[in-house]
Amino acid sequence: MNQVLSVPSQVGLVLRAARKSAKLSQKQLAAKLGLSQNRVSELETDPGCMRVDQLFAVMSVLGMELQVQARGGLPAADGEGHVDVPPVGKVEW
Repeated sequence: MNQVLSVPSQVGLVLRAARKSAKLSQKQLAAKLGLSQNRVSELETDPGCMRVDQLFAVMSVLGMELQVQARGGLPAADGEGHVDVPPVGKVEW
């Protein structure tokens, strides 16, 4: 499965699709991750509540990996390895 994601809410949809493709229920995925079924549901419906390390743990169990690439023909990096990233909306830390 290859998916282009541009907003956080899409992450939950992709994780849900990957879980279903793996023929796992939320309860089964939760057991593999050491979580409750309710927490897996929350990760799928509100992926913004997930830390990056948690995302990678879920992806690992589902046999997924993350690839990052330049958007729509933007240069990936200059000669010194600096990435030219267009500004995005305000992010609250």
